[in-house]
Order: sequence, then structure tokens, then C-alpha cells
Amino acid sequence: MPTFIPRAALTRIAVSLLSLTLVAGCATPPPADDKESVAEFEQLNDPLEPMNRAIFEFNQVVDRAMLKPLAQGYRAVVPPFGRERVRDFLNNLRSPVIFANDLLQGEPDRAVQTAMRFAFNTGFGAVGLFDIAASGGIPYHDEDFGQTFAVWGIGEGPYLVFPILGPSNPRDFVGLAAEWLVDPLNLHLDHVGQDWAIWTRTGMYGIDKRERYLDKLNEIERGSLDYYASLRSLYRQIRTTEVKNGTVDLRAKPEAEKR
Repeated sequence: MPTFIPRAALTRIAVSLLSLTLVAGCATPPPADDKESVAEFEQLNDPLEPMNRAIFEFNQVVDRAMLKPLAQGYRAVVPPFGRERVRDFLNNLRSPVIFANDLLQGEPDRAVQTAMRFAFNTGFGAVGLFDIAASGGIPYHDEDFGQTFAVWGIGEGPYLVFPILGPSNPRDFVGLAAEWLVDPLNLHLDHVGQDWAIWTRTGMYGIDKRERYLDKLNEIERGSLDYYASLRSLYRQIRTTEVKNGTVDLRAKPEAEKR
């Protein structure tokens, strides 16, 4: 059973890891007089590409050895109805964080929707196993601190790939650390010594997310000349859409695949 990392220590680890990442392995920008190459370099927003690709290859090894087989086994053993219940339950647990970010983004109407969803699904949906609020016309939406920072005008910074965590950027990475530190459920479970529940929740969220992306990632990997570039494009498109409160269509092809 893993030992829960104290929040102060986690903060130091996050800051140290981010600092090391930002100073390591920068790609050499093209000559200033080559305007087309400079424009492409800036558009890709990947000055740490050599290091990112190395971490990406490591993540691919981990994914093929563990994460993908777990997701495939989860899909094979748990029928769609069961996976939907797990997803609804996990979504409901995120409601306090979503509510806080709705408010921080100046979206009181969406905050009210989140609060109503949490109340209905917790009280009448078997503690969130059933999304009865969606059936009643209150659809689910997700928000996180990375999106909130974007709404506040904080730039994403350079594209980054982290071990295990995968694609990110400084803004989203700090947002993820902030969510881990202030999530009310994590705080409560930590206080009562139920650290195993925090890790179980995190693991189930990861497996559920990997299962949802199984078909899409298989399709991209089979059809891409550069899988790394395609995933970089997909991640940035998804995050841009999420910041604008849009809907992500996993069937759409990343821009890198269309060129």
C-alpha cells in the first residue's frame, strides 16, 4: 500500500519537477532570418521537444506494459453499463472542485448547475452512481484549475510531457497540483487516514480515462507518421476547446493528421 505524500512535500516535488523540466533539453530554435521556420517553431510551442520525445518513449513503454492492458481488461470484464456507473460516480466526486472553478471563472450559472447536479445525483442517484441530473436536463461539464488559470489570462507556457502523467504544460501542471492539494475529498480522506481511498480513486480515474481513449489512440497510432506530433496536436486542441467550454469530439482527427 503506497504511503500518502504530505501536501507540503507534494508542493515542493511539483515545483522542483517543473523547474527541472523547464531547464532541461531545449530544442535549438531556427535562425531568426528563416521566418517560416520560426513561425512553425512558435506555433508548435515545443521548445523542449528532444526531452519531451524521450519521456514520451518511456511513457509508451509503460503504457504498453501496464496501462493499456489494464484498460483493455477493464473493458473486457466490465460491461458498458458498469463502466458508465463508475464514470458517473467519479464525475460526481469531482463536483466540489468543478463548483469552485465555476465560481473562480465568474460563471455563477454553471456553478448553480454543478451544485444542483451534485445534490440530485448524491441524494437520488445512489451517491452518484446514476447521473439522473443529466436525464433531468442538467448536463455534466468539467472544469479544472488549469482552465481557470487560462480564463484569468495565464498563458499555457511550453508544451511538456511528464513521466506517466503524459502531455501537459506548466499552467495545467500547476493546476493539477493545486487540485490535488485542495480537493475536499482528498483533504477529508487524508485527515481520517484513509489514504488508500485517494489512490484507489486516482487509479480508477486513470483506468477509466485510458479506456475511453483506447479506440482513438489506436486509430491515431496506426494512421500517424509521427505519433508524438499527433498526440501533441490532439492534447492542445482538447485543452483549447475545454478552456472555451466546448465539447471534445474524440472522433475528430488532430490537425497534425490532416496535414
